[in-house]
Amino acid sequence: MKTIVCDRPGVLSLAERPRPERQPGEVLIRIRRVGICGTDYHIYGGNQPYLNYPRVMGHELAGTVEAADAGSPLAPGQVVTVIPYLACGSCVACRRGKPNCCMRIRVLGVHIDGGMAEYLSVQEAYVLPTEGLTLDQAVMIEFLAIGAHAVRRAALTGGERVLVVGAGPIGLATGIFARLAGAQVTLVDRDADRLALGLAAAGLDRGEVADAGLAERLAAATEGEFYDAVFDATGNPQAMAAGFGYVAHGGAYVLVSIVAADIAFNDPEFHKRETTLLGSRNATHTDFEQVITAVRAGRVSLAALHSHSFALDEAPARFPELIAGQSAVIKAIGAI
Repeated sequence: MKTIVCDRPGVLSLAERPRPERQPGEVLIRIRRVGICGTDYHIYGGNQPYLNYPRVMGHELAGTVEAADAGSPLAPGQVVTVIPYLACGSCVACRRGKPNCCMRIRVLGVHIDGGMAEYLSVQEAYVLPTEGLTLDQAVMIEFLAIGAHAVRRAALTGGERVLVVGAGPIGLATGIFARLAGAQVTLVDRDADRLALGLAAAGLDRGEVADAGLAERLAAATEGEFYDAVFDATGNPQAMAAGFGYVAHGGAYVLVSIVAADIAFNDPEFHKRETTLLGSRNATHTDFEQVITAVRAGRVSLAALHSHSFALDEAPARFPELIAGQSAVIKAIGAI
């Protein structure tokens, strides 16, 4: 089968690999769409901390069922998406119903080879049917679920003032589901063009450019109270540290992004505000189902988020172009 391999940082190649043999309890999927994520760009760039090369990337996936166990609810030809976070099922996090932060997690396309290939065989528990969704919609469920999970971590009840810092796909997904939860959402990004693109694509109407005057403008917009919940989706340590100052007294700060750095904050301010600090990692089955239901019901429009398309075997040539044009890229999708 055709496979895209990241041989080493900066080098992608089209290779032939054996088609996977489906094992009992697994579903063989004919991969049809692969979403390109910030993690994939980091792997390509050589700055993803949890990875060995060579690696087959691809964790935002949609395809059709090729084969499953007798008696499986999944039938050949059915459109499906994949939960790419393979959990051990026995560690403390799994026992608490939090497989998204399993101690021994293996993420497809990161810790183990993923779905940038014609076929993938994965345990049935990680395969979700997406009736009523197109392949292009189904492949976007994963990054939307990350945003939905972050919003669920913040326990929004409606009417909150929310700040989302970072207008990439995860930030936009967070903004979309915060808005659906009834929040008033302001989006921040340092790139004015990307900010404008993200606001339009996500259906948000409040935005601020991250520049030297940002804190003053955010204070003015909230009468000095700042935001009930702040979400960081930048992966930038300076932005993550600055975000503590945007949290209202009694508010919450949710770190959705990850960065290989230490993050510092002012302890007296943290305690004065009784800030709730939360990490948000990956997503759960519940989040995937929430997103599928919202998309199926028309509550989330995905067309504007899908900014680029290409044939997946063109990936070696297209990756440098996508990285160079990040201001205009929201979600690029490769078709097989």
